[in-house]
Amino acid sequence: MVSDERKAALILGGVVLSEGTWLAANLYFATPAFFLGYCGFHTSAGFRAWAMALIVAYIFIAYASRFPSVRTNLVRFGGLKLLALSVAIAAGFCEEVIFRKLLMDFCDYLEWPQVSQVLVSALAYGAVHAMWGLLRRNIAVAWGAMAATGSLGFLLALVYLLGGRTLAPCIVSHMLINVFTEPGLVLAAVRGEMGQPPDTARSPR
Repeated sequence: MVSDERKAALILGGVVLSEGTWLAANLYFATPAFFLGYCGFHTSAGFRAWAMALIVAYIFIAYASRFPSVRTNLVRFGGLKLLALSVAIAAGFCEEVIFRKLLMDFCDYLEWPQVSQVLVSALAYGAVHAMWGLLRRNIAVAWGAMAATGSLGFLLALVYLLGGRTLAPCIVSHMLINVFTEPGLVLAAVRGEMGQPPDTARSPR
């Protein structure tokens, strides 16, 4: 029988392989300087955007810590945490470029109001992360994951607009969240902790 840790490693490895390949391709073909500039690291987003980005990271990390697997692995270093650090870099860039910059800028090109841009970004981000429910074939888990990540997407979309469409604060916030909540969140999904009240979630093995 495959252990929970092995399953989590396979999932995290899949994320690193797919989103990491996307990131490597962009850095190679666009050059690091151009790509980082595109992501807003050469532009000032302003104090308010950076402050909100850090607050969002803190709120989501605190929220995710209600799961036993997240609390146990919050600052615990090991092979899974090393994979999580790779995920943080790859997902921080890949998902923020896709769900914030590309999607919201496309909606802006269509002249959609900003409130619609934020809602589309949040709904799309939440829908993609409903896949966590598939790990347990549980609709409650899928809805819970969608609601939590959709809320995160909503807040990061606000950060993006607050920073004048400068993506860097969103990327850093996303990275911080992954650094601390992974591999705990993946383990929580694998172990069935999601979709349960915090006091009844099964303790990590």
